[in-house]
Amino acid sequence: MDKNRIEICCGSIQSAANAKAGGAERVELCQGLVEGGTTPSPSAIRYAVRDLGLKVFVLVRPRGGDFCYNPLEVETMEEDVRFCKEAGAAGVVVGFLHPDGRIDTELTRRFVRAAAPLPVTFHRAFDECANPAAALEEIIACGCARILTSGCKPTAPEGARLLQQLVKQAEGRISILAGGGVTPENAAALLALTGVPEIHGSCKSTRPDGTWETDTGKVRALLQALEQ
Repeated sequence: MDKNRIEICCGSIQSAANAKAGGAERVELCQGLVEGGTTPSPSAIRYAVRDLGLKVFVLVRPRGGDFCYNPLEVETMEEDVRFCKEAGAAGVVVGFLHPDGRIDTELTRRFVRAAAPLPVTFHRAFDECANPAAALEEIIACGCARILTSGCKPTAPEGARLLQQLVKQAEGRISILAGGGVTPENAAALLALTGVPEIHGSCKSTRPDGTWETDTGKVRALLQALEQ
């Protein structure tokens, strides 16, 4: 698999540096992973792009919790997207739902327009949607480039059947990025079973204080497992 189709989730600039050292070329950069991921700092974005030379997909999410945002939160997210474009990011990662689990297509279209020409990934808010098949079509219609999903299960291996169905339904109109519980040990089998064109993994190790960061050795092992 092309390295550009392997994305490493990095919750800090140190994790991004570790991913780079392990051979990664593409990362999803965020912070606040205890909250499920929030927007990283401007300095972290700049450093990952300029100094590390990575293809950086930036998570744009102002807080943890649900994926229903008020006007003030939306305004700050749009400003974050503008910064990402100016800083040279490779793409942005967002996700918007209505309280009943439907995709918020109005906001999704709005952010696709705001991010252009950068591609937009619809993140794992997808895994909380009410109807995955319908949601896939709506996200395609909104103009997103990819969907990050575990197949609506806690991990991608558990959601493999739905991932396979999503790939088939998408018919190349959007890329399915499989993430959640992806490891060097299961990545190749997941790829073979589902046919997903892209893989997303954290390759993390836990520190003594309970926090975690990307593990260089695990990144290297994941890349090696997917080499063909």
